[in-house]
Amino acid sequence: MDKPTQSLRGLCNISFGFFGIQIGFALQNANMSRIFQSLGSSLDDLPALWVAAPLTGLLVQPIIGHMSDRTWLGRLGRRRPYFLAGAVLAALSLLLMPESGGLLMAAMLLWMLDASLNVSMEPFRAFVGDMLPARQHTAGYAVQTGLIGAGSVIGSLFPWLLEHAGVSNVAAAGTIPETVRISFWFGGIALLCSVLWTVFTTREYGPEEMAAFAPVDSAPAHAPVDHLAGRGYGTSLAWVLAGFALGGLTWAAALEKEVYLLAALLAIYGVLTAVAIARAKSGRAAGMLGSIVGDFTGMPAVMKRLALVQFLSWSAMFIMWINTTPVVAQYAFGAEGADSPLYQKAANWVDVLFAVYSGVSAVAALTVVPMLAARLGKARAHGAGLLCGAAGFTGFLVVRDPVWLMACEVGIGVAWASILALPYAILASSLPQAKLGVFMGLFNVFIVVPQLLVATVMGTMMRMFFPTEPIWTFAFAAATMGGAAVAAWALGRGETARAGEPALA
Repeated sequence: MDKPTQSLRGLCNISFGFFGIQIGFALQNANMSRIFQSLGSSLDDLPALWVAAPLTGLLVQPIIGHMSDRTWLGRLGRRRPYFLAGAVLAALSLLLMPESGGLLMAAMLLWMLDASLNVSMEPFRAFVGDMLPARQHTAGYAVQTGLIGAGSVIGSLFPWLLEHAGVSNVAAAGTIPETVRISFWFGGIALLCSVLWTVFTTREYGPEEMAAFAPVDSAPAHAPVDHLAGRGYGTSLAWVLAGFALGGLTWAAALEKEVYLLAALLAIYGVLTAVAIARAKSGRAAGMLGSIVGDFTGMPAVMKRLALVQFLSWSAMFIMWINTTPVVAQYAFGAEGADSPLYQKAANWVDVLFAVYSGVSAVAALTVVPMLAARLGKARAHGAGLLCGAAGFTGFLVVRDPVWLMACEVGIGVAWASILALPYAILASSLPQAKLGVFMGLFNVFIVVPQLLVATVMGTMMRMFFPTEPIWTFAFAAATMGGAAVAAWALGRGETARAGEPALA
């Protein structure tokens, strides 16, 4: 038995909560560097302060995915309890963020905000796969991406709109502008209301119904733990030694202290895999740790093939989110410091630029991306979209007019639409339904690890090679996005385009 086909209204209801979640992410991405600098952060400290976002995603998403696969709370269902809990905590974080009295409080609230957004966001990826037949996966993720783009436009533009409505955009040293304060309050309310809309307008399929659908769901159940018992401890030891080696190199070369965090993560992963292997060898129940480690080490081939693409494309996007404000302020507005009026104008213009790429992504997700996927296949369509992003990043190296920077954001918007839709459409059509949540969460590792690398290494690179020229971070972004495009195109060899899969069904 196949799942029922959803109408356009049904597709929108399934993903409407993501609209509010993305308002929160847009406010965070466009304004946290501004908040940190307004509270006294230096330019090369920004990547370290941003490390909360990817680290919380790395920890939270596989756990929430694993738990939601095994949850059924009656009328609330499987994924919706996590939508609701994350939305409440994220809304609270957004309401409190503008009241930050210093860098420590702002960093802690960013950590709480990102953890809560991840709790609410992760099940939405699996929710589309839960609710739709395989023939509607591209359409489902396209609609989700369209709503993400719409939320990003609103979240990114709101401070700029408030300034033009007469709200003060200037703040004394060590304080946050009123435009940002009101925007965060609005974002908290919008996030909670949009998630409640999805909670009250959708009904999840129960365990019996999902079992009836299972034979149609593209892949057999994946055994997560059995193969661990036959593995040795060599790989685990190698991860631990790599962590210690990186820590030693950081100390010997006097690298930024944030690199120690990456070293610790490598060592901890080695320890966790060793523990999971030992439990499997002893015949004990796998538990959450064993299941997650087993699923990660034995992930399906399609996830392994997408890993490099995700690694490179998200590295480029994270570089942009961290550095766009200082780059635009210095090169397009000529601002000399974070306390100058020109800097605040530049920061608001960055909100407009982010709104442009978000708006383009919303339109492209519903038009360009499905059309390319039908003609080229999902993987090669993804490669074409990423190439547009590489061209957009390259434009920042030569364009100095703030208005013309919007043209660069068009290419980035097409890439962003592809990043948010096509990898998940590929996975949802290829992964076992019973483990869709945990695999979607584990797929986040290939998003988070590059973000951690950028957050821990980019500050060191800026200090060593271009301490006063942040524009060169966009050269790295262009190169990594171009590499992702090549990898995605290569992934599509032999793939057959699914011409029968419409953009919206």
